[in-house]
Amino acid sequence: MREDRGSVMASSVLRVARFFGVTPTDLPLLGRAHALAMSPRIAVLDDDRHPLYLHPGRTMLILLRDVGVTDPVVLAAAAVTESEDPAFQVARSDVRAVLGDEVADLAGRIPMPDSERLMEDLITGDDRLRLVALAERLDHVRHAHMRDDVDDVWRRATHAQARDVYMPIAERTHPRLAQRYRSWCRAFARKLA
Repeated sequence: MREDRGSVMASSVLRVARFFGVTPTDLPLLGRAHALAMSPRIAVLDDDRHPLYLHPGRTMLILLRDVGVTDPVVLAAAAVTESEDPAFQVARSDVRAVLGDEVADLAGRIPMPDSERLMEDLITGDDRLRLVALAERLDHVRHAHMRDDVDDVWRRATHAQARDVYMPIAERTHPRLAQRYRSWCRAFARKLA
């Protein structure tokens, strides 16, 4: 029997976090955040190869590898942020109970893509908010082409929003995130052509 990809991802996140300098006392928070974020995915998805299955861990890895974030609150909030599918959102009360007030408060402030104030909230948000929002959305954009449960209208709208909203915010926030957005927006545009 093969090992569940979620468990493999959890181990990978903790290994990379240790490598980048997250302290041993903060690692359990990251493990709890990843497990909490995975619980609705495990309950809903039959296939651990579904593009949304590994999203929490991939978002954490973007912050660790691309940005060098070692703040456990930011990483934990990123794990439990879900901007694409309400079925995978973790109740804020569960986030607060399992991960604490600081993580719940940060995760609760992340603007969702359907917000009328998205650009304004991203511009006026602090660095922690922007980093979580940008990394979380980048992972969705990176995997949008793999989803067979969405139509071309959704793909085009997702691309346009990434290009017109998230990429300019990334350019103001972190050079590597900006580079990643530019690269994926170009690749996505070619696929849509």
